[in-house]
Amino acid sequence: MSTSATLEQAAPSRHRVRGTRPLLRLALRRDRLMIPIWVYALVAAAVGTGYSFKALYGSTAEQEQLAAGVNANSSILALVGRLHEPLSVAGLTSWRLLGLGAVLTSVMSILLVVRHTRAEEEEGRLELLAAGSVGRFAPLAAALSVMALANVTVAVLMASGLVLIGFPTIGSIAFGLGWCTVGIGFGGLAAVTAQIAGTARSANGMAMAALGAAFLLRAAGDAGTATWLSYLSPIGWAQRLRPYTDENWWPLLPLLGFAAVTMLVAVRLNDRRDLGGAMLAARPGPVDSTGLTGVRALAWRLQRAGLLGWGVAILIWGLVIGNLAGDVGKLLGSSTQLQELMAELGGPGALADSFIAATAGILGLIVAAFAVQTLLRLRAEETSGRAELLLSGSVGRIPWLLATVWPAVRGSALLLAVGGLGTGGAYALRSGDAGQIGRVLGATLVQLPAVLVVIGAGVLVLGLLPRWAAAIWGLLGVFLLLGQLGPALQLPGWAIRISPFGSLPKLPGEALAWGPVVALVLVALVLGGIGAAAFRHRDLG
Repeated sequence: MSTSATLEQAAPSRHRVRGTRPLLRLALRRDRLMIPIWVYALVAAAVGTGYSFKALYGSTAEQEQLAAGVNANSSILALVGRLHEPLSVAGLTSWRLLGLGAVLTSVMSILLVVRHTRAEEEEGRLELLAAGSVGRFAPLAAALSVMALANVTVAVLMASGLVLIGFPTIGSIAFGLGWCTVGIGFGGLAAVTAQIAGTARSANGMAMAALGAAFLLRAAGDAGTATWLSYLSPIGWAQRLRPYTDENWWPLLPLLGFAAVTMLVAVRLNDRRDLGGAMLAARPGPVDSTGLTGVRALAWRLQRAGLLGWGVAILIWGLVIGNLAGDVGKLLGSSTQLQELMAELGGPGALADSFIAATAGILGLIVAAFAVQTLLRLRAEETSGRAELLLSGSVGRIPWLLATVWPAVRGSALLLAVGGLGTGGAYALRSGDAGQIGRVLGATLVQLPAVLVVIGAGVLVLGLLPRWAAAIWGLLGVFLLLGQLGPALQLPGWAIRISPFGSLPKLPGEALAWGPVVALVLVALVLGGIGAAAFRHRDLG
């Protein structure tokens, strides 16, 4: 084949990615605060946990006692995973953070990719770029490059920090690669959902649902006898790297394969669909508008499908957690280290109560993610121009705002109840005590005030700084890190209570204290009121 013919065939491919570099610089500029915050939080969590574990589990006896309790209890295995190397602080750090960090890097990746692909397309900016000299694949290539760069930065800085505090170099590299490859893989999956779904909200929801399924598969595989289930999860693959133990490098092959396949599928789908379109065509609406009697009815119609999907997922979560809670009592009573760990996460009381309290806190964060996703639809309606058309009629700004906030509040309460009933019902069947249903339901419903604070903070951001709407996700990430890693980092109580979830009573082990509950509701009302007042007077768009 002649050189000229080869160049003729290669030219279209080059044209399709033309403009990637300027779009990459633009994306990095837009995320000049978002990415550093994510990187700092993840690296600080890893290095800080490793440093604090040196003081917590410094002796060999303490490490052996912790490992004996952990690996004998399916509940802890489901939450964190199996402890392979108990006789080193580095191994304990990897056990505590590898799975959680892989989830967090995946969340970061999903948000970044969807933000620079489907969200830009939904708002019409990609159409303007495509009308110029930007190639068809350039936006997708830039989004994936930003995502990969963020993950690599996290891995390099985290591994370097762990080495600096005395952890082995090879194990630290394996630890960083576990986070990085899982994050890149789910970033590629987000690129696929951005081609399938017609909105950024749906694309994020589909990718997050896949991430939740991967976590449940890993949890079921580690906690039960069907260990093969964890081999179906990228998170399970990452944990089989076994940093600081024997460093199994083979899991990198399926992890990199997962990333490569998802990215190739995203490119193929991007090539086959129209700009602005989606692989899943939007269903036609009803012939008449029966039931759509106002803006609240419209908001409910838009939110009900998502609420149903979240409800099914949380019910499954509750059933799994309730079954696991029945095994906590089988834990060796001599494992004081594990009892202390559960008390840090779930408060005082019986181990089963501490476990339920800890998982109820996680459920609260999951439901808060639903609330954030619901609130951000308000911003999507605004940037798309649909809000301006709606508000040009007889609908006022505050009624429209409340029509979005109310489904977030009502849906959050419903999801917490579904999770509580699922967990309590399964636990009651295992324990033979029907009274556990009410106790567990109370443990989940008490998370609602903290979720309301997240909603209030979201309204405040939408009212004062609408262009920073994505920062609500970052705030939720901070609450997650403080709640789940604050005790391990030995943070003072006031620092942990910065998160509203850290201020709540840890039911059912603790007595219900109404003071923090009422205080959080008042904080939520104040934040929401200030945000609503600002939203009423600011310019749209």
